[in-house]
Amino acid sequence: MLVSPSIVAIAVFVYGMLGWNFRLAMTDKHDEVSEGSFVGLENFTGIWDQQRWSLSVNHAIVFTVVFVGGALALGWLLAFLMEKGLRGEGTLRAIYLFPMAISFVATGVVWRWLMNSGIGERAVGLNRLFEVVGLESLQWQWFRDQDWGMAAMAIPAIWQMSGYVMALFLAGFRGVPDDLREAARVDGCTEWQVYRHVVLPLLRPVTLSALIILGHISLKAFDLIVAVSGKQIITDVPAVFMWVAVFDSHDPAKGATIAAYIVIAVSIFVIPYLVWSLRKERRS
Repeated sequence: MLVSPSIVAIAVFVYGMLGWNFRLAMTDKHDEVSEGSFVGLENFTGIWDQQRWSLSVNHAIVFTVVFVGGALALGWLLAFLMEKGLRGEGTLRAIYLFPMAISFVATGVVWRWLMNSGIGERAVGLNRLFEVVGLESLQWQWFRDQDWGMAAMAIPAIWQMSGYVMALFLAGFRGVPDDLREAARVDGCTEWQVYRHVVLPLLRPVTLSALIILGHISLKAFDLIVAVSGKQIITDVPAVFMWVAVFDSHDPAKGATIAAYIVIAVSIFVIPYLVWSLRKERRS
């Protein structure tokens, strides 16, 4: 009786809405006044003929790879340094975790200024810093770059989420029993071999959890990208394309189709992790 209201709310407002979205995606309701008739998977196959959809998918892949890889690497490095006993660890840990308390919108507003593409007399943010320190060669178009703009777009996300990943890895590092490390050292392992053969294998569940969390965040990225660059084609991703389809082009069926693809992409990350977690709980 205590959890039944939550179950009902989740059933209606999560799974019920997901079902309604998939139903809408399989209709030809391409305006806000028609009823729309059932067309099956026509919208799901037809959207791949649109150049903007293919571009947004490619952008999402680049953003996901750079964001997930960068956040994992930086978070692991920070946790490793913390685990080695840096002075002022509590203060540094708070500083690294502080970006987590900021919304992606606020992060985007700040990094939009930092990644301003102005060069020379118009340079501000990071480009201005590079000019002051004599590193003009590092000045860049950032998110306006035609080839690597989405990689630059991942930098604010890495800055915001790496502290969270650091906390996960730090807890994992400190969960490794000292007895295992000492036994490896007694057997003649160097410090690098201790981490490679003892510590890192025990961190696989933490790494998997971080990968799942970061992956689903990146696939549905919207607010950060809009705050940094707006609804530009050069930084278009499926979530932004969905917004444009529904609220600018007034095409509910297309927007629902894009939303359905986002749900499917997130499920590819989440469902295997849930299955693995359930099997692990049953074994234990």
